[in-house]
Amino acid sequence: MNDRLHPAADAVGLSAKQAEKIAYENNKLHKRLCRQVGQAIGDFNMIEDGDKVMVCLSGGKDSYALLDILLTLRERAPIHFDIVAVNLDQKQPNFPADVLPAYLEKIGVPYHIENQDTYSIVKRVVPEGKTTCALCSRLRRGILYRVATELGATKVALGHHRDDILETFFLNMFFGAKLKGMPPKLQSDDGKQIVIRPLAYVKEADLIRYAEVKQFPIIPCDLCGSQENLQRKQIKGLMREWEKKFPGRVDNIFSALSTVVPSHLMDRELFGFTGLQATGEADANGDIAFDEEPCGTGAGPTEGSAFGSQIISLFPAD
Repeated sequence: MNDRLHPAADAVGLSAKQAEKIAYENNKLHKRLCRQVGQAIGDFNMIEDGDKVMVCLSGGKDSYALLDILLTLRERAPIHFDIVAVNLDQKQPNFPADVLPAYLEKIGVPYHIENQDTYSIVKRVVPEGKTTCALCSRLRRGILYRVATELGATKVALGHHRDDILETFFLNMFFGAKLKGMPPKLQSDDGKQIVIRPLAYVKEADLIRYAEVKQFPIIPCDLCGSQENLQRKQIKGLMREWEKKFPGRVDNIFSALSTVVPSHLMDRELFGFTGLQATGEADANGDIAFDEEPCGTGAGPTEGSAFGSQIISLFPAD
């Protein structure tokens, strides 16, 4: 068992039995995260043999966990891939520029720090009091794609998790009138990169706890003084309320994102409604508006996916 997974074992006044229980739960958490990340990578063929994966490290809990878990999986994966960590120093006031290099050198991970003063651009363009996150994100994305090309990276890994994906889905539906989410794998805006989100199956609550267990040197995301996205905050609160009142509802919604029935929606470009004719043959997916039988609440490993299958076998569910 990895001693780093149970720092509380040495806490003053903690009994041996309590320490053992904490260590067991922490190790179980580590196994679950490795299994979920491995499954997501396998399901969507995120990482292939010979890939150079650029892990975008912001200093937040999610990107730290992403890097940590990918390093673990690399040691046991049936394929070979390289990892390079990249941080974009946007010259925000009070940003502790020494934290990430010190951490990466300590764990022996190749890294690159890209220095670009996007903070001044955002402050100049965005009116005082308005949310800066959208413009900041666009600028950051373009710079990271360029850096990926310069470093020869074949995949760009971002730390978005399951809750981020669900929140984005609801934001697009409620405020953008679109059924659109945040895919686990996609082509970059410039068409030159494949962007992956290996934490797609991981709950934020698990990442919060994992960051505490691993004692990552977290850098807060409020250095620029930007306002929190109020719409996303509303969605987060809604999901939290559902989790309390209706256990399993959020899991079912997430599962629904990978179980789409185009013939039962209304997108004329996605399904050929105008040319639809009766065939005279029975259709099991015909005029059924609601599936009375409960659906599954989780995707399984893709058939033939060596990465997903091997990782799941190495980190089985307890």
